[in-house]
Amino acid sequence: MNNWYMLTLVGNDRTGIVAKVTRILQQNNCQLGEASMLRLGGNFTIMMMVNSELSSDDIITALQAISAELNLQVHLDEIEGRLHEHHIPNVLVTVIGADRGGIIAQVTEKLFNVGFDILNLDSDVAGTDERAIYIMRIEGQALDGIESIEAALQPLKADGIDISVQAIETLIA
Repeated sequence: MNNWYMLTLVGNDRTGIVAKVTRILQQNNCQLGEASMLRLGGNFTIMMMVNSELSSDDIITALQAISAELNLQVHLDEIEGRLHEHHIPNVLVTVIGADRGGIIAQVTEKLFNVGFDILNLDSDVAGTDERAIYIMRIEGQALDGIESIEAALQPLKADGIDISVQAIETLIA
């Protein structure tokens, strides 16, 4: 019986992490599904769907040597392996403002309240310690159109946050 797992690895970023980890998984007859890798502030993280006949304990054991060598934290959860359910974003929201507490919560609550489904969210902090600028890109699906999103975000624009909302054109019919 095959089981699906979500494997999460976190540690200091260095060259070769993905190659070394995926080689171990391949050597243990694990199949990979969807994956997402990020570098955040000098740290590395990856989440990947892993399908295997091995138990979760056996997968963790297989990764012990490489995770110790690379000083990675390993976390494994059983999941449903629902592949091929990719949702295509149709709206991009870009947010730029002074870095302040609550900016993510403010924006995402407004989006949630108009039925916006967040599919991808990336953020970064630019500028200096004294004048930090928060930059966020949110891709998602807006079933009620861009106008409802723009209206919901208008109070934040009035509060000095630069927000742009634009349609994402896809070639998928």
